[in-house]
Amino acid sequence: MTTSRREHDMLGEIDVPAEVYYGAHTARALVNFPITHERLAERPHLVAALATVKQAAAAANLEVGALAHKPAEAITKACAEIRNGRLHDQFVVDLIQGGAGTSTNMNANEVIANRALELLGLERGDYAALHPLDHVNLGQSTNDVYPTAVKLALDGHLAELLAALADLREAFSAKALEFADIVKMGRTQLQDAVPMTLGQEFGAYAATLAEDEQRLAEVRLLLHELNIGGTAIGTGLNARPGYRERAVAHLRNLTGIPTLVSADDLIEATQDVGVFVQLSGVLKRVAVKLSKICNDLRLLSSGPQAGLGEITLPARQAGSSIMPGKVNPVIPEAINQIAFEVIGNDVTVTLAAESGQLQLNAFEPIIARALTAGLDHLTAGVGVLAGRCVRGITADRERLANVVATSTGVVTALSPTLGYETACAVAVEAHRTGRPALELVRERRLLTDEQLGALTTPRALTGGPSA
Repeated sequence: MTTSRREHDMLGEIDVPAEVYYGAHTARALVNFPITHERLAERPHLVAALATVKQAAAAANLEVGALAHKPAEAITKACAEIRNGRLHDQFVVDLIQGGAGTSTNMNANEVIANRALELLGLERGDYAALHPLDHVNLGQSTNDVYPTAVKLALDGHLAELLAALADLREAFSAKALEFADIVKMGRTQLQDAVPMTLGQEFGAYAATLAEDEQRLAEVRLLLHELNIGGTAIGTGLNARPGYRERAVAHLRNLTGIPTLVSADDLIEATQDVGVFVQLSGVLKRVAVKLSKICNDLRLLSSGPQAGLGEITLPARQAGSSIMPGKVNPVIPEAINQIAFEVIGNDVTVTLAAESGQLQLNAFEPIIARALTAGLDHLTAGVGVLAGRCVRGITADRERLANVVATSTGVVTALSPTLGYETACAVAVEAHRTGRPALELVRERRLLTDEQLGALTTPRALTGGPSA
């Protein structure tokens, strides 16, 4: 039994392991790009998207008379198998590669061709009957296949992130309702400001996540403009008349995305990666806001004795190898680190986009890697934050009430009645003596108990419901 088969490309012959479905182009890419050791197979959304593009292309080529029924049917069946999860282990090229994604496109062409040959009852590598380029890549170029597949893959990632963010938003909304009657001190510059409710604080987190969901939904629509059919630089060279329109129609049908459209100017669409910059910017926005929320959760739960200690995060693991009983805010800390990664990825995407030249951007592989990694990690992190942290948060009601009662921040609510100068004098003395500000107001008889009670109800202090 032979352990390899001999294939050839424009550079000459090369041995390929007999059991694999990829071919010469992929074998050379494995030698040329041992960079990250992250294989294409580790991005299943992208593998499935590549198969979807190839399936749509085969169907379109059949309809315009460029591809015979028998090879078209075999290619379609092979692509359907890959879309259903088969042969993903054969997508082995490194995520970072030269050639604007050519190695990725070749990997897909070869795997699909060799599986299609098997379905026809032929041997792998028998390319005279069905060729990776002449048949699977017919009417295509890496330069329209790769960005189209990346956009479809990103759409799938975004659907998952949006679902995770919605779940996190609902978790914060539930806590906002649970904590609606708990008055606490709001802070600016980490100093006591004015009272609010803990429910308002958590409700703001839910609201900011809702904004991010809207921004992601907007940029998701921008991904639906495709350059498939443009081939090498957008002129459509080697694609039959009608292929472009049919390919997009088949992609709409296969993906179930009704808003997929062909770009008005394929030359512009082939060289422009602005949509990836836009998406990266929105992901950075999401990451920054999530990280800020996690900073707040760590601060609010700090101590617990010597810090703010207003809320308690669920204990998930021992926090120290030397300090007994210490519990760390490990879930928010993990989200912070994901955010740092996404923010760094945005710089990578920005530089890669800026470095495009003339009719093509050669750096889409690093853009795709940065965006898919960020989306994967954000989605996982958001799920962990909701399920392993937010839903288990509790509040220290007694501590929060004591802080409000003794804080000079409550004097702000009295300022319109007392006047700024009088209220300021009360606050300064409270700071100096350590006595509660409301006690000083009573002692000086600046307000009656009835007036003081009316001005310091939860509703008066926070704009929320009365206790």
